[in-house]
Amino acid sequence: MKAITVSRYGGPEVLTVDEISKPLPSDDEVLIRVKATSLNAADWHIMRGEPRFYRVVLGLTKPKYSILGADVAGIVEAVGKNVTQFREGDEVFGDLAAHNFGAFAEYVCAPEKMVARKPSVLSFEEAASVPLAAATALHALRNKGEVKAGQMVAINGASGGVGVYLIQLAKNEGAEVTAVCSTAKTDQAKMLGADHVIDYTKKNFTRNGKKYDLIIGANGNLSLSDYKRALTSKGKYVGVGGSNRQIFEPMLLGSFYSEKNGRTFFQLVFKTTQADLIYLKEQVEAGKLKPVIDKRYSIHEIQEAMDYLEAGHAKGKIVLTVS
Repeated sequence: MKAITVSRYGGPEVLTVDEISKPLPSDDEVLIRVKATSLNAADWHIMRGEPRFYRVVLGLTKPKYSILGADVAGIVEAVGKNVTQFREGDEVFGDLAAHNFGAFAEYVCAPEKMVARKPSVLSFEEAASVPLAAATALHALRNKGEVKAGQMVAINGASGGVGVYLIQLAKNEGAEVTAVCSTAKTDQAKMLGADHVIDYTKKNFTRNGKKYDLIIGANGNLSLSDYKRALTSKGKYVGVGGSNRQIFEPMLLGSFYSEKNGRTFFQLVFKTTQADLIYLKEQVEAGKLKPVIDKRYSIHEIQEAMDYLEAGHAKGKIVLTVS
């Protein structure tokens, strides 16, 4: 089978399409014929081994995962003897980040508990754009942010792969949403339902005097002191991505900035569950959640796709058509 492999750290040039052996499912796994996958920040972090600290987990001298790709959408081709939820021919989608990645290939094996039936109203390409990004948004808002109806929520980085789902899921919970993004992406944020849109190239939303019950840092390079200034007395900040500073500050200094019975600061760490996928499927099929795909590439255009991801200009998700 064809697979995009990586054997050393570096830029997109280290990603090559190779012929490798087709995997066989274990007793608790399904073999998926991959129709589409999508790119996530996790893929380029692994590809480059950046930040360097990540190499403690990702591999000191070369990537631990030889095939990248967390998001998968495809058709079940075979099932292990203990699998009860799926059978050959089922259309599924899932997030393999907690199971060695591997979706940048024509076939991949996955534990049955890590996939769910694909939303019936979506194409494989659309379904592949949902799992990791939408689950990230879901956990940031619901589990860490504990968002409630009527709350003021600000999303810094509201136009990227995670941001487009943050806007929609926050609105579904009844929050009043302020989307922070670049000039070129303000119209998209409005279309997705944001109540207010701030162009970060013109204004720093943490300095306009407004207070938010919840701020999600999906991108950007603001400091925790900036975010603290814009939070209500018991507001929460949840970091989910962005620059090295935005990733590490909450991890290292979140407890220092947090106040007893007051403002709190978190960096999101989570694993997508099957229950998450089923919830997202239901939201999609109810018309409450829509994928946003910026660009589509073939598996042979992976280097161009990764270049585009790293440039940071995507309006939504970047999808790879595999088969």
